[in-house]
Amino acid sequence: MAIRITGTGSYIPNSIARNDDFKKHEFLNSDGSTLNQNNEIIIEKFKAITGIGERRYADNDLNTSDLGFFAAQKAIADAHIDPETLDYIIVGHNYGDVNHNHEQSDTVPSIGSRIKHLLGIKNPKCVAFDLLFGCPGWNEGLIHANAFIKAGIAKKCLVIGTEALSRVIDKHDRDSMIYSDGAGAVILEETDQAGGIISHESATYALDEAHFIFFGATNNTASADQRRYIKMYGRKIYEFALKNVPLAMKSCLEKSGYGITDLKKILIHQANEKMDEAIVQRFYKLYNMEMPANIMPMTINKLGNSSVATIPTLLDLILKGKLKGHSINEGDVIMFASVGAGMNINAIVYKY
Repeated sequence: MAIRITGTGSYIPNSIARNDDFKKHEFLNSDGSTLNQNNEIIIEKFKAITGIGERRYADNDLNTSDLGFFAAQKAIADAHIDPETLDYIIVGHNYGDVNHNHEQSDTVPSIGSRIKHLLGIKNPKCVAFDLLFGCPGWNEGLIHANAFIKAGIAKKCLVIGTEALSRVIDKHDRDSMIYSDGAGAVILEETDQAGGIISHESATYALDEAHFIFFGATNNTASADQRRYIKMYGRKIYEFALKNVPLAMKSCLEKSGYGITDLKKILIHQANEKMDEAIVQRFYKLYNMEMPANIMPMTINKLGNSSVATIPTLLDLILKGKLKGHSINEGDVIMFASVGAGMNINAIVYKY
């Protein structure tokens, strides 16, 4: 028996926000003071560090649950299954449904229940729930689904990562240029084939690190805006990730029984191009190796950081032949790895 991904799907919004669209923004420091550099220089430096040239935003009439529903439909169709046979729907997200230009996040009912409703599933034994684990939420959902199937309480699970971060960004914060919207989904089920999920590793660092990513007030201290927005201590996250993520990846690989040279692709959360590259380079240095060429496919340059959606979207694009220069073939050993709010880290070794 193997627990394998049998279908994938993703939803990439049509609306493109390019870096030039931020040239007229009034970026401010967290204390409300004016930045010393003009927007052209700010945007140029941002592109050099993050690799982001454009990102996608959901249409005003769509929400986090809608994006997840679209990706789920595609994954179900790709797996050729009856959605009524699903045992679990697990949805990784962070901010719920936030209507366009609305102040409040809506998480009741859960995003999982909303997506099950949109899918028209009647079976009450199909249990839908949300998983809040920061950007590694989709990975963690896959780990949970794997455990349910191993325990014999499930045979088919739908695991979704969906986010509409454009609804929770502060336009006065230059970090707002990082975030984007999107969704990715997979069907995970028990099969007679070999491979599938081989090993996994998860960790939560919360003693000093819990509030590295948080909800906070706008940088415009003169504004009467009472809403709170996604905020982060970027330098602390960078240092934390470079120290801890490679170690988690190494532990996960060692559990799998495979060697470092067996890895064909590393699908890492699309957080920041330079940070991701540095993480993977440090991972290989733990084995006294240089990072191989073409090991780390990236979509952040065009799609930005859609949090829980980045890895399942990346996987779907590669498997559907939509990411130039990258492919995953039968027998390939790959790794999923992520880091995010909590601070949480996880990694999965998977064999196709």
